Amino acid sequence: MTVDKYSAADIQIVEFDEHVRTHPQMYFQADRNNPDFATRVLGNVLGHALHPAARLAAAHTLQIEAEITGDLAFVVRDDRADALDEQGNPQLGYFGSLLRPERWGSAAAGAVSSRVVIEVWRNGHAFRQELAGLRPLSEPRKIGPGAGTGTRIAFELDRVYMERSHALTLDFTELDLHGPDCNEPAGPGRVTLTDLRDPDRPVIAHHP
Repeated sequence: MTVDKYSAADIQIVEFDEHVRTHPQMYFQADRNNPDFATRVLGNVLGHALHPAARLAAAHTLQIEAEITGDLAFVVRDDRADALDEQGNPQLGYFGSLLRPERWGSAAAGAVSSRVVIEVWRNGHAFRQELAGLRPLSEPRKIGPGAGTGTRIAFELDRVYMERSHALTLDFTELDLHGPDCNEPAGPGRVTLTDLRDPDRPVIAHHP
């Protein structure tokens, strides 16, 4: 009987963003050939915001504001600043970015984006960082202090990667932002989504 021997040379390490792009259905419950893939990406970010990592906030407690700014572009904002410590110093996550593991849903969306801009503010300190996908183009840089505490992430989805995906939509009837395994009690958390593609006629939708 022969025994197979394995070594470190047999182990292949796959980076997070590469895994997301190769296996999108594991993160968005759809592949990129799905016409609604872009909306699934947005829905995943919003669903994760309603059910954040326990270290970030309790489920169903965050107030999330999202805006559709283009057919494949959106912005999500909440009232947590986990990427800054109590003294206002950056705490870096994926590849040295302001996206930490607690925000893996946003990181997954970043992996299928061509451009991501993160702004985070807390205790009079604020930082901004631009990414190409999930890879930082520079270190976080200080910006003018914002009032209160929060995180704002702007995504421009990768048009080439999106392939046949249709434009983002406000129709979340096919999406369950809570998922089949959500058994957390109801809370004050809420998603407000505004479509700004027609600046003269913005459309607003709410999701409890």
